[in-house]
Amino acid sequence: MRTLAFFNNKGGVGKTTLVYHLAWMFSKMGRRVVVADLDPQANLTSMFLPEAKLEEIWSETGPSLSIMRALQPIIKGTGDIDTAPVQHLSHNLWLVPGDLGLAQFEGELSEAWGKCLDGKEPAFRTTSSFYRIVQAAGMDAKADIILIDVGPNLGAINRAALICADAIVLPLAPDLFSIQGLRNLGPTLKRWRGEWKTRLQHNPAAELNLPSGDLAALGYVVMQFGQRDSGLVKAYDRWAKKIPAVYADFILGQKGLQQVWDEVDDHRLAMLKNYRSLVPMAMEAHKPIFDLKAADGAIGAHTYAVQGAHKDFENLAESILKKLGIDAEWWW
Repeated sequence: MRTLAFFNNKGGVGKTTLVYHLAWMFSKMGRRVVVADLDPQANLTSMFLPEAKLEEIWSETGPSLSIMRALQPIIKGTGDIDTAPVQHLSHNLWLVPGDLGLAQFEGELSEAWGKCLDGKEPAFRTTSSFYRIVQAAGMDAKADIILIDVGPNLGAINRAALICADAIVLPLAPDLFSIQGLRNLGPTLKRWRGEWKTRLQHNPAAELNLPSGDLAALGYVVMQFGQRDSGLVKAYDRWAKKIPAVYADFILGQKGLQQVWDEVDDHRLAMLKNYRSLVPMAMEAHKPIFDLKAADGAIGAHTYAVQGAHKDFENLAESILKKLGIDAEWWW
């Protein structure tokens, strides 16, 4: 079972849409997939579930059916994590629903991070809560892969979420903000890994299931680029060409790499174009864009765009599975 997180500390690049579509594609390729929405905005949950189901999950009168149910004993100080409610979405696909209330857990996680250095067992239970919740959901589903979506910031929630993962994928836009984001993200991830390794030495409960914190950089995906027959449009070309060297320098620690954009880049997992009108069409139908049918409005030129999107996500999913050491096996 591999755990893969998707993160960019700049919002609006299409990260959550990427996770949504990859989850469906992995499941169609025969992999058992658990998706954990650890973004307090819970956008991924709202993409998977219709509004009526969201009302049930986030009910103010009944019991919470989101990840907050599992966290309540820790937040209230009454005990350890509870079992997380899991939504079975489709063949091979499960969701640990997110919750807008997750933001209230930021303070507990921030405080616990410091107390781990004092060897406080409750601090380790709090810090590892995401990991243990997600792992339990994955084991119950007999998952091959767990996908984690997080918000666009460098706060305590994301720190606790990212140390859960075996590897991270960085969705990037070919623009100045993503380039600067890489420069900020690399040192932060390195610091978090190091700080967690130090804290593990102070763990007083040997039986407690804790993440190793060996977060590897799997690669990056260039999102929503513009393209003409001659290649990238000029507006994106300037920044796209900077990505390989900045990624190698600040994420991989390989300073001075002069690889250029047109060469084969082993760390560039894919380039996904802006699918424009297909995305709202898919959200309305509550299905991935590569499953859109004529009844959903995918007619005419949209038919070819749907076919192209299927191939794009299939290639990306196969590339990720290969890097994770998981063979693909189509079930349809």
